Amino acid sequence: FARFAKPTARIVFSDKAVIGPRDGVPHLMFRMANFRRNRIAEATLHALLLVNEKTAEGDVLGRPHPLALVLSPNCLFSHSWTALHPINEQSPFFGEGAMERLRERGVEIYLALTGVDETLAQTIHARARYTVDDIVPNARFADIVRAKPDGTRVIDYERFQVIEPLRRVDAPRTE
Repeated sequence: FARFAKPTARIVFSDKAVIGPRDGVPHLMFRMANFRRNRIAEATLHALLLVNEKTAEGDVLGRPHPLALVLSPNCLFSHSWTALHPINEQSPFFGEGAMERLRERGVEIYLALTGVDETLAQTIHARARYTVDDIVPNARFADIVRAKPDGTRVIDYERFQVIEPLRRVDAPRTE
């Protein structure tokens, strides 16, 4: 019975990540939504860049590098969440040719979300993986949250994977 009663995370991740501006600064963005429509307390997201690096001995290892996020803990994840990684001088995505350098090194991005399902008081886990080819530059996620006349917020899951190109004037500078 325990196996069937165990809560499962119904976190939906976007198929693609986007690079676009937030307050004039370019950010790498990932979208998530809580498909169960319950609340997840103390949700924490970790983003990790796995980079193939050669050791002094000549071995190639996948070395993890944490990606800084604007908001990693989210005290109450109930609808959608767009995680933001600022592309600044400390970011591996910064500078001319950064995407090509990362692609050549076989970089992968891993997201790991944990939190407490408030309905069952159980810890949940969800994961996603992205490659450099999964990143859409000069784009944004389409708006998916709308308010009903009574003020209740709802998510339009049909638009969840929709990505919109930025107009040229909106395109972020990465150097």
